[in-house]
Amino acid sequence: MTLLDPAKATAAKVAPAGVSSGASAAGGAPLTGRSEDLADRLLRIAIPVVMLGLLVLLWAWYVAAYDVPHYILPSPERVVRSLVTDWPILSAALLVTLKITFLALGLALIGGVGLAILMTQSRWVELAIYPYAVILQVTPIVAIAPLILIYAPTTQAALLICAFIVAFFPVLSNTTQGLKSTDHNLLNLFEMYGASRWQTLRYLKLPAALPYFLAGLKIAGGLALIAAVVAEFAAGSAGAQSGLAYRLLESQFRLNIPRLFAALLLLSLTGVVIFALTSAVSHLLLRRWHESAIRREN
Repeated sequence: MTLLDPAKATAAKVAPAGVSSGASAAGGAPLTGRSEDLADRLLRIAIPVVMLGLLVLLWAWYVAAYDVPHYILPSPERVVRSLVTDWPILSAALLVTLKITFLALGLALIGGVGLAILMTQSRWVELAIYPYAVILQVTPIVAIAPLILIYAPTTQAALLICAFIVAFFPVLSNTTQGLKSTDHNLLNLFEMYGASRWQTLRYLKLPAALPYFLAGLKIAGGLALIAAVVAEFAAGSAGAQSGLAYRLLESQFRLNIPRLFAALLLLSLTGVVIFALTSAVSHLLLRRWHESAIRREN
């Protein structure tokens, strides 16, 4: 006759309850995590919106309480009215600015990534080019814009070159740093298995440099817009191909301050949209594997 060990019997009785409890806890964890994520997202949206609403209310109260003339500080209502009334003029100027911004950003991405790959593949290319890229970056664009305006065939080409110069360096610098930050152990592993330079670049270095590239993309997106506006300030271009920068200057000269605020509002919203788009691209490409986009479990 076999005797049952009391400890085993107790474990057999307790085990089902423990398993059930663990399963319940495991089943409840995702729900709790989802609710926390939802609450966090709502807070991230609600707090800035509430802050913006309070600032607008304070602005409107100050203008009404102190009877500030609209040619000094227009009320929010006047700014919105001007945005609606002058929309045909401002929207055409916005399209010109957006065209220059995205063309410059696209050229900066192509040139920055291509040159970064060349510099990491050849030490001589890096020594020959990188110092001059740094010099071009640290030179104020306002200082070299007049020269570019002289030598460029058209004003629009000069604006594009100025915006490209400013947006180019963050992509080049970040991508180069990412390609150089590849794990040396993985590089040794690829060499041990006889991988070619192209295979090492494609399957190891480029994926490792992706987070760095995306960080440079977010910086370059905002800088391309800023450079397009600054270059147009320096150029003073007018006519049908004028962007929002010229409309800002025109409104200032004519003391049409509501339109000036409306143009500033469009520029700010454009910058926010560009940053949101680049952040969304970064999240989509990194969310499944990179630590910066994965939520911590504890």
